[in-house]
Amino acid sequence: MHTRHATPDKDAIALLPAFERLGLEQITLVATQAQAQAAALALDACTAWGFDTESKPTFRVGEVSDGPHIVQLSTAQHAWIFQLHDPACRAITAQLLQRAGVTKAGFGLGDDRKRILQKLGVEPVDVLELNHVFRERGYRKDMGVKGAVAVLFNQRFIKSKKASTSNWANPRLSEAQLIYAANDAYAAKRVLDALRLGVAT
Repeated sequence: MHTRHATPDKDAIALLPAFERLGLEQITLVATQAQAQAAALALDACTAWGFDTESKPTFRVGEVSDGPHIVQLSTAQHAWIFQLHDPACRAITAQLLQRAGVTKAGFGLGDDRKRILQKLGVEPVDVLELNHVFRERGYRKDMGVKGAVAVLFNQRFIKSKKASTSNWANPRLSEAQLIYAANDAYAAKRVLDALRLGVAT
């Protein structure tokens, strides 16, 4: 019988010290074939990545998103943000997501996987939904990145609401967008590493 744990609430998390996020010098924007090939080489060195996607929000009833517009992959030191405008960059991103033997860990990935299949024509393999891991450990609600960072590191993960609802299809992403997107994937990687090291939950 699993012990039941309470998911930390917003008020409790707000009191915690901030989680140290990646800065711009640790984030690479990938938009071309050459950049995607270089990113793939760098990612080869790691057997698990933090994984997330972002799509331009839809605001009108009946409007269908043609996202994802970016895919984020992160190691414990660096994150790559793949823009999907260029066909060659798209193809390399698809290959990375299909790479067997590499864990792609993230939160709330059900919708991301459906959109990737529609947009890139591939089903990501070896995807690990971190919410499921926490559920198996006795947390009833979906943990999400904020809850997981609070539980594992006793820290507060900062997410910008303005960045989350911004235009991810824009060819020129802002610094705030890069920070937001990269750190969603980075935090997932950090959480995965902590879980694998047996940090108590």
